[in-house]
Amino acid sequence: MIIEIPGYEHALELSNVALDFNGTIALDGIVPEAVKHLLNCLAETGLNLFVLTADTRGTVQMACRDLPVEVSTFDGADAGSEKRRIVEKLGAKRTVAFGNGRNDLEMLASAALGVAVIGAEGAFGKLLQVADIVVGDISDGLNLLLDPTRLIASLRS
Repeated sequence: MIIEIPGYEHALELSNVALDFNGTIALDGIVPEAVKHLLNCLAETGLNLFVLTADTRGTVQMACRDLPVEVSTFDGADAGSEKRRIVEKLGAKRTVAFGNGRNDLEMLASAALGVAVIGAEGAFGKLLQVADIVVGDISDGLNLLLDPTRLIASLRS
């Protein structure tokens, strides 16, 4: 996905979407049907979808089993560094990252486009300082990629 943004030095060339699980695409360990639909629509655009999580509730495998996502789980003690490391391995300049928590800070900062999701759990305050865009819920965030003119409207100079 190539998005030309007036005032940006170069176009965003996105191929990966990194998604935090709890508090971002899931609430209390459950992915809402509307979010599942949007993730399926995003996969149809050719974007590669990755869920990165410490899986606090232990539900990610079951919740994502029918979704077009690759799930990575890791120890919660170093979740922030693990998420950043995975984004860098995917290619940070080609990745958009979505998150809401303190452990998403490094991931959003390293990605080509960082989207902070406030949602029902709220969002870590300092995350808003590194995010390129802040949205009220994940559906609004995913729709930015499904209708890039919304993204352009927020980012252009």
